[in-house]
Amino acid sequence: MGELAEQLRSELERYSPGGKLPSSRALVERFRVSPVTVSRALAQLAAEGLVVTRPGAGAFRARPQPKESPAGDTSWQEVALSADGTADLVPRTVDARGVTVSLAVPPPGVLEFNGGYLHPSLQPERAMAAALARAGRRPGAWGRPPLEGLPELREWFARGIGGGVTAAEVLIAAGGQAALATALRALAPPGAPVLVESPTYPGMLALARAAGLRPVPVPVDPDGVRPDLLADAFRATGARVFVCQPLFQNPTGAVLAPARRAEVLRIAREAGAFVVEDDFVRRLVHADSGPLPRPLAADDPDGVVVHVGSLTKATSPSFRVCALAARGPVLERLRAIQVVDSFFVPRPLQEAALELVGSPAWPRHLRALSAELKSRRDAMTGALARHLPEPALPHIPSGGYHLWLRLPEGTDESALTAAALRAGVALAPGRPYFSAEAPAAHVRLSFAAVAGTGEIAEGVRRLRAAYEEVVGNWFVSDRPGL
Repeated sequence: MGELAEQLRSELERYSPGGKLPSSRALVERFRVSPVTVSRALAQLAAEGLVVTRPGAGAFRARPQPKESPAGDTSWQEVALSADGTADLVPRTVDARGVTVSLAVPPPGVLEFNGGYLHPSLQPERAMAAALARAGRRPGAWGRPPLEGLPELREWFARGIGGGVTAAEVLIAAGGQAALATALRALAPPGAPVLVESPTYPGMLALARAAGLRPVPVPVDPDGVRPDLLADAFRATGARVFVCQPLFQNPTGAVLAPARRAEVLRIAREAGAFVVEDDFVRRLVHADSGPLPRPLAADDPDGVVVHVGSLTKATSPSFRVCALAARGPVLERLRAIQVVDSFFVPRPLQEAALELVGSPAWPRHLRALSAELKSRRDAMTGALARHLPEPALPHIPSGGYHLWLRLPEGTDESALTAAALRAGVALAPGRPYFSAEAPAAHVRLSFAAVAGTGEIAEGVRRLRAAYEEVVGNWFVSDRPGL
């Protein structure tokens, strides 16, 4: 598609402004490409303002645009966006840099060690396409769904949680990020503290700050959040919300130890607080993992836990189907906020989710994904051991899609990230994962967003060259006489 767009772009001078380009059929025959490729190439040129497409008429060279008017003065917005009206509220700044690092598509030729989603080769594309096609033919598929979500889909998510959670206690949401946003707005007023794991997912920190909340860190070790420090944080802050990822935590990969699970729930219950359980990668378990612990929500009869579970990580970034589960009066508040924000998740997508998880292709996909993730994890840990042993890898996870490396003391993670990009590999720097001061420099490496183990090996070799560049520069600059 890119080559065709470039070819058409170079030929535009042949046509006068407003002149008609050859028909799509003619372009298909001339360049021996599919109609979809032609359509996408023309759409790209239209997005660049070079071509205008008119349904039923064809594509035309765009006419020159009139000279732009002088830019307006938007400086007044700085005051409007920062004036909360109440002195003790946390400023509602929105810093999405920690999120865009894992969402941005790297330049061509750059290996994606910063990605947060499965490479297309790992996605169940055929199964999703078939599910969507079947869903579109269901009677009423394009009508308005129940506000809480399709009953059958809610039941499927409830069974996955267990512990007596029912479909009536589940709401369907448009992806984990939207569900977390709903939960934070429902549980904490602007200006309130919210306890978070440290380190933790930057997207959640951005959500909290955008809602005017104050993230307070609680350290995580290889067994998950430390209950003693969690209790101290509740007492010191008076917080009423704790957000955690008990299974394959992002970024450390830690799993909350069995002895700590009941402690976390007890501590939150005694503080009169909620636990938001972000169960985001339960379906990204590796083939060598043992039995998984149940969600915290399954062991919570008192409504302490608000559970968030999503299909997105195991399917596609565009398959944004998620579930919120809660017990008690908070469920109605969650429902009300979601309805106000988005009305409902489109019914065709919900129907497609039902078709997908009910098909024989779904368990086959999960088994294949489990084996492939283990293979990729082993390839990355092996390559790091051979080519880049200096950073510490304190924990090798048995689920998820990334590794968390602690860099040697004195390493500049920003400089390493920039050098790695120059060498052709994109990393996620560690600083955005901390809500307060970071105890050390880190980077997160994803092994799921690249094409395969060959790219993993090549990416680590490139990372070695970047590391030597940064450490060499630091060594020389630290010794001015050399």
